[in-house]
Formats: sequence, C-alpha cells, structure tokens
Amino acid sequence: MTDRDVFLPVAAQPSVDALVEQAQRAEELGYDRAWLPESWGRNAAVTLTAVAENTEEIGIGTSIMPVYSRSPALVGMTAASLQEVSDGRFRLGVGPSGPIVIENWHGMEFGNPLKRTRETIDIVKQVLTGEEVTYDGEYFELDGFRLRQEAPDPAPRIDAAAMGPKAVELAGRFADGWHALMLTRDGLDERFDDLHRGAEMAGKDPEDVRTTLSLTCCALEDGTEARELVRQHVAFYIGGMGTYYRDNLARQGHEEVAHTVYDEWNGGDREEALAAIDDDLLDSIAVGGTPDEARDLLAEFADLDHVDSLSISFPRGASVAQILETMEALAPSATAE
Repeated sequence: MTDRDVFLPVAAQPSVDALVEQAQRAEELGYDRAWLPESWGRNAAVTLTAVAENTEEIGIGTSIMPVYSRSPALVGMTAASLQEVSDGRFRLGVGPSGPIVIENWHGMEFGNPLKRTRETIDIVKQVLTGEEVTYDGEYFELDGFRLRQEAPDPAPRIDAAAMGPKAVELAGRFADGWHALMLTRDGLDERFDDLHRGAEMAGKDPEDVRTTLSLTCCALEDGTEARELVRQHVAFYIGGMGTYYRDNLARQGHEEVAHTVYDEWNGGDREEALAAIDDDLLDSIAVGGTPDEARDLLAEFADLDHVDSLSISFPRGASVAQILETMEALAPSATAE
C-alpha cells in the first residue's frame, strides 16, 4: 500500500507554530511523514526540531535540504541531531536545488550539481557511522572529522531529489530513496528506468530504493478555485524558476507547452502562461478539484507501480485554511473510504 505523506508548505506561513500545528494535524489524520522544504523561508532544522518535540509518531524529513547551503559535515551533524530529537523518526532529503536559488540567493557557483550531490551523500553517510571521516573528492577534502556524540542508531536514511535522467540514476546508485517532483505519470515511467539502472550499478535491489512522489494538490468545495491555484503553482515553477522546470517538462514530451509557459510568464502575460496548461496536462502532473474529484485523481497516482509514497504538497497561493482543507480531504482515512 502506498504511504501518504504531507509536504509542509513552501510558501510563507505566519509562524513556526503554524507549521507545527499543521504537522500535528497531519499526525492526527494518519499521514506517515511530514516533509519540510528549505528554500528562502524558515530554517528546516530548527523548524523540524519544533515539529519533533511536539509530535509523537509521524515521521519527519527534509525535502529538500540544498547541498550548496551547508557543508556535507554540517549536513551529517544536522541529520544526526534531528534523528536524536525525533527518537529515530527522521529521514534526510538532499538535492542541488537550481541555479537561481544557489547562485542568486546563496552566492554560490552552481557548478556540477550531480558530482556535488554524490560527494555530499558519500560524506554524510560516513559522518553518520560515527567513525573518523577521510574523503578526497573533487569538491570536498576531509580529514579527521568525527562526531563527538554517539552515532545515531539507526542512522537516518538519505534520499536525493532529482528530475533528469542522470540525476535520477545517481539517486538509485548512491541514495536510499528518490524524491520525484513535477513529473507526469508517463514521465515517471521513463525515470524509473534510470532509477533502477542506478540501483543495479550499485548492486542493490531497485525495489529497495524508496520513491516518494511530491504532488501539488488542492481539494476545495470550490473545485474551480482549487484547480486554478494548482495551475498557477505549476505555471510559476515552469515559467518563474529559471529553465530547470521548463526543461524538465520539455524532456517529458511537452516541449511546446513548456516553452510557451516560460516565454509568456517571462514576457509578463501570466494569463497566457496559465492558459497554455490544459486540463489533461494539469491532471497528469498535479491534483486539483473538489474533494471527490481530487481523491479520484490522487487514486490514479497511488496506483502507479514503484511509487512507495505520495507526498501531498500545496500550491504556493493557498491560504492556511485551504491547506488544512486539502490535508483533511486527502488524508489516508478520507481516501480509503
């Protein structure tokens, strides 16, 4: 059975307490894990510590913690600490993010994101053993680093976020799981081949590499508003977050739509950008509508082979009330009815 996670909002929330309350509500509703992104809002480690201290059973995780904004040693220390404060409920999600975020916001050269992600995962795994870390890589050289406390037992699992073929292959080869996002159902099938190839290169059973699919979802009594919030979110990522998501959609066979959305968005015609995303494409990459419509759409994603968990995320324009309404409508108990 596919697990059901919740992706705490990437959009600004009124307070850390609001995020804690959303995680508590997710726990009450039977969600398996609460993921928190780290982008330009609150520090993920601090916020997840508050979540861990105020919940009892729900898993917690970072999706994603960029590999450019912390050193690998610090990522390992953070993972060990979050595993400790959560009593073993933490899962680490890492990834490169994109050039706009890394170069414009963090002032770092984006460089070779695949190599940097691989080296980060390698080093974090060493850190989490509690043994002295020696590493000689292209980006990082470490000698003598060692945790001062006991190593976490069990060590938290490490997932990698990825969209392109080589990045997904890397997740299968070096990580314990893959975080998929902005992929159509057909696009997912293609990437599973890459994931499985990577796992086999590492001598792993591909079924042991956990796949978490992040889905932008909105389920409201006003189904039209829900769909428009989802459409706006998808258009923003394709058009407003550099070429990363545009190229990802084009790679999945939607090149004309991807470039139209990008061009219209950056040309200032947001309405035309939204209009380029028709209902069929929207329903293949996200979930929006009335509660009943959204549950039916979600079921189609839950039936996909090789997807271990669906992570319910929310449009960037959704209010706190709309987030909670969606969370309740798509909770495991609600969708099982």
